[in-house]
Amino acid sequence: MNNYITGATTALITPFKNGTLDEATFAKLIKRQIANGIDAVCPVGTTGESATLSHDEHKRCIEIAVEVCKNTSTKVLAGAGSNATHEAIDIAKHAQECGVDALFSVSPYYNKPSQEGLYQHYKAIASAVDVPFMLYNVPGRTGVDILPDTVKRLFDDVENIMGIKEATGSIERTVELLAKIPDLYLFSGDDAIDFPILASGGKGITSVTSNLLPDMKAELAHAALKGDFKTAKYINDSLFDINKVLFCESNPIPIKAAMYIAGLIDTLEYRLPLVAPSNENMKKIEQVMKQYKIVGA
Repeated sequence: MNNYITGATTALITPFKNGTLDEATFAKLIKRQIANGIDAVCPVGTTGESATLSHDEHKRCIEIAVEVCKNTSTKVLAGAGSNATHEAIDIAKHAQECGVDALFSVSPYYNKPSQEGLYQHYKAIASAVDVPFMLYNVPGRTGVDILPDTVKRLFDDVENIMGIKEATGSIERTVELLAKIPDLYLFSGDDAIDFPILASGGKGITSVTSNLLPDMKAELAHAALKGDFKTAKYINDSLFDINKVLFCESNPIPIKAAMYIAGLIDTLEYRLPLVAPSNENMKKIEQVMKQYKIVGA
């Protein structure tokens, strides 16, 4: 029996204070995730502003996540993505040395590799480590789509590639991937469609919204994986408004604003080129949040 991560995972934000990584708040946020039943935390993905972190900051976030999750039931699924393969390998090796449970790696952004380039990129990173490895496909942000045939090739050829965080927004893509690769560990990367992806055979979710509402997201995923689709759908439907408003501007602009409004972070700071949401969107986020009980805030 493998020990792959399943269930509810959180794409952690990276808090800043006076322009630098706020380590104490980051640790506190992870402890709140653990306390609310999240199966794994995902430091330094898109939501963690990985594209604007220094390599040292990126590595430090992974170290903190491992330190905080040690001796708990919450695992660490760490981000090791870059549009330069050698950089992704360096981060992946560091993460493995830190003791992460698994890695995920966003497809290379900006340079738009071919499917063969994607295959070679992922094969090189995954082969450099031993821990379970997930692809992360978000073409709306990266400009490149890891097509199902490439996913299958990687899954078949590279032993530790076990899954994909699927963020195309397409249910058809989920159905195609699981039809072609029944043993693939497919995670929803789109909060709005967590339920349909889980009901189609997904093994988990990687959520932005769970930064704010980890208890609800954990309950949703756990209900679906137990086959209690009625409960899972009810929770997914009840989260529709917050899921929608948290993408009113580029992620992670709204989720950080929501966490600031909730008092979960003391300062609302982003790394340029990201800036705070417009006043209008700030009000929208605040209004929608009133519908929900935010635990531990």
